[in-house]
This record gives sequence, C-alpha cells and structure tokens, in this order.
Amino acid sequence: MNEKTTPLIKFDSVVKRFPGVVANDEVSFEVEEGTIHSLLGENGAGKTTLMKILYGLYRQNSGSIYLRGEKTEIDSPTKAIELGIGMVHQHFKLVSNHTVIENIALGLSDVSVTRPTQQIERKLIELAGKYGLEVDPRAKIWQLSAGEKQRVEILRALYRGAEILILDEPTSVLTPGETERLFGVLEEMVTGGKNVIFITHKLDEVMKISDRVTVLREGRVIDTLDTASTNKQELSKKMVGREVLFDLERNPCDRGENVLEVEGITGYNDKGVVAVDDLSFSVCEGEILGVAGVAGNGQRELAEVLTGLREATSGRVLINGKDLTNASPREIAEERVAHVPEDRIKQGIVGKLTLSDNAILKNYRKKPFSRGMFINYRKVKEWTKDLIEEFNVKVPGADTPANLLSGGNIQKLILGREVSSDPRLIIASHPTYGLDVGAAEQIRNLLLKQRDNGVAVLLISENLTEVTSLSDRIAVIFEGNLMGLVERNETTRDEIGMMMAGTRFEQLER
Repeated sequence: MNEKTTPLIKFDSVVKRFPGVVANDEVSFEVEEGTIHSLLGENGAGKTTLMKILYGLYRQNSGSIYLRGEKTEIDSPTKAIELGIGMVHQHFKLVSNHTVIENIALGLSDVSVTRPTQQIERKLIELAGKYGLEVDPRAKIWQLSAGEKQRVEILRALYRGAEILILDEPTSVLTPGETERLFGVLEEMVTGGKNVIFITHKLDEVMKISDRVTVLREGRVIDTLDTASTNKQELSKKMVGREVLFDLERNPCDRGENVLEVEGITGYNDKGVVAVDDLSFSVCEGEILGVAGVAGNGQRELAEVLTGLREATSGRVLINGKDLTNASPREIAEERVAHVPEDRIKQGIVGKLTLSDNAILKNYRKKPFSRGMFINYRKVKEWTKDLIEEFNVKVPGADTPANLLSGGNIQKLILGREVSSDPRLIIASHPTYGLDVGAAEQIRNLLLKQRDNGVAVLLISENLTEVTSLSDRIAVIFEGNLMGLVERNETTRDEIGMMMAGTRFEQLER
C-alpha cells in the first residue's frame, strides 16, 4: 500500500476573527503539489481572508499552516515571498503612472526604481514568453487593459520566484476571451512545476480549470473533493446550503405604458469621444429590456446619461412622460427611478458611513426618517434591520461601516435600498457582477418579481446568459450604436454574439 504523499500546503484548524465576525472557523484542508486548487464559496465565505493569512497580510488567531510538511509562521508578505508564495489581488496593486518594468522593480532591494536595469527587462521578457504573458515592458500601467494589468501582477509574482500563486477572483475584470487565455496560462504554469490556488465563486470556472476544490460556507470548510468527481449542482448545494435553480421560472410579459423613452440620445465618454451615438428605444411597465454588448461599447455612459450623471449632447430622455434630459440625479430619482450603478463601491455606497446611513441615502429628507432638520435614527435602524433581513445582507449590525462588507453583500444592500423606494423604473448595470451563484439567483429573481409587479427594468449586462434568461426584449449595442432590438424568442445567442461584434440585425443571414 502506497504511503500518502506530503501535501504542498496544510491548513490545520485555522481561525480568524474580526470584531463581530468569525471569518475563518476551524478551517482544515490540504492542497496537493502540482495542482490548480479552487477555493469556492459565496461572497463573504472567508476565501480571501484565508488566502491573506497564507500570504502574510493577516495573522490567524489560532491554528497552524504547514508548507511541505513543516509548520510555518507567515508574518508578512515578505516572508511569504521568501517561501515562494505570490498573490494576485482582485483589485490590482499597481502604480498607474509607472511603467511595467518600474512596477516589477518596486520592492526589489537591489534595483533602482528610477533606473530599472536591462536585467529586469530581459528576465521579464523571458518569463512573458515562457508563460504566454506578453505585455509591453515599457508601457505605463494606465495604458493597459484589465487583462494586461493582471499579466503584470502575475509576472511580478513570478519574477520574485513564486512557486505557489494565489489568484483572487481573477476573471472578475476579464472578457471571455481574456479568461480563456488566462486559463491556458495557468495550465502552462502547472505543467512547468508551479502551483495555483484559484479563489472564485463561479461554478463553470471551477469545473473547467481546477483539479481539486474546497468549498467554504460561512467561514467553515464544507468539503474538499476532486473536481472530476463532482458537478455544478452538487457544488452549488454545498456552497449555498440548498438547491440552486439555474433555470429561472418566469411569467409571460404583460406590457403596460412606456415608462422610459429614449429619443436619439448622444453622449461622450471621459476622453471626449462619442460613446452613445443617436440611441433610441423605450421600456414599458412590466418588461425587462436587456442591453447586451462587449465591455466598453457605451453601456456605462448610457446608464449615466439616463440617471443624470452624464450630460447628453443631443436627444431626449422622457421618464413617466416628462422630459428629464440632463436633469439632476435627485430630480430623476424623484420620478421613482432606482439605479444600481456599475461601480458599486464608488457610486453605490459611501464606504465610511454605516449601513444605516447608506440605507437612507436617497430618502433621508423624507418621512419617516426626517423630523424637520433632524433624522429619526430609531426609524432608520428599524428600516435598516428589516432591509438586512429581507435581502439577506450578511453583516454584524446596522452600525457596521459599509466598506467592511463583501462585494456581494454591498450589492444586496444597494438593491434592497433601491427596490424599497417603490420604483417605477429600475436601471440596473451589471447587477450580479462578481456575485456568487446564490446571491446572483436571489437578485435575478428579485428583478423578475419587480417586473411582474409592473416595474420597468433596464438591465445592462455583459453576461449573455443573464440577458437572455431575464429579458423580454434585447437591445444590442456596438461602439455606442444600436445593432438590433429584438424579442427574446426571435433571436439566438449566436445572432446576439454577431450583433455584439458589429453586425446589424437586418444584415444577419437568417
């Protein structure tokens, strides 16, 4: 009988506590050598916290970590790097005004930051070629796409000798094509002797890329198993604690009168280039109009024009029959327009304020929250407590600062606040972006419920499955132009994909 080989990494009863929260609760599992090991769980399940312990950013309260059989104390990222551990964070840690070489040089004791050596550039090019991570060494970080920035982060870890690479939600900022390329890079790295820990909540990615998977739920290990021996349904149940419906039940569309009418709208992006080009469409009561398109084709600018955050240079926006072109965000909100912004951190919440304060951002001037010049905080806390319970926001309490929540819980807070304002129109930009399967299911069902209650919903999403499963009609935009506006049952995913690439609906061979 063969003896069991020593695992690459062993977590033994690791506990990490924050005020009011146990992020990791007696976590124990093993990572085998030469594998891609996925760490799967809902938003807030403790995945990132655990990996920050492995990388030395946090210290566990109790428990041990063993590296190749030896108990190891990792008290800083410097120590982790010495042990061959590198981490690529979900939000990149790069200096935008520096070049790729300068970012690689940062933190290296024997290299001048102001005069990066040719040695760095040669080694960088060598690593890039070996693993298919091509990037211009002399380009400024701000000039790079999200996928290229991620390559720089990976190259920086490899340059420092990483044998174990931790990737935190690496595909959350990537296009489908960039995701496929990343997967190829990771497989090449493992073939070359590296090891990968892949933090994710996306079941398709787990099944496609990983050899083994550990499921966390509410800070505890639910199971560790070979990916080949499981499936999406089993993993989703372990992750969420219940069966998850991948096919949404929807009632027939019962359209009413127009709530939103867009007539020939044109608007510019931050660089002064036309981003929305003479767009016209309408959204009526009781329907979801999905806007599909590859990232960067005017979706963000369209949402901002409609919600008063960006100026329209021509055309009209009518809401409830009123001309609100270039009206202020407050005026538009007063017409019972709810907005779920693309950037939930910068536009959706005020991070340093409590959940209670964030819950009333749109309605603090109104009863029952306002008493003349003063706010009725008793009513505010009651309201926030009900919102937390109804929308399953996982948080210690209403006084918790919003920036301590996971991305998924922030999104549920925003949706709860917006939906609870009794809207007639919801403009939702990427509402399930970065969310786990359970939270995404909850939010999609919430949008369908609003639609069934007669609310008009404008859904902007790069997730084609989401658009086709939720929408009654689908508008496809390319470079700010409308390629087609069709009923959901009158087109196919392939046709939508062709329109997203710039083919007009009337030009399709049908």
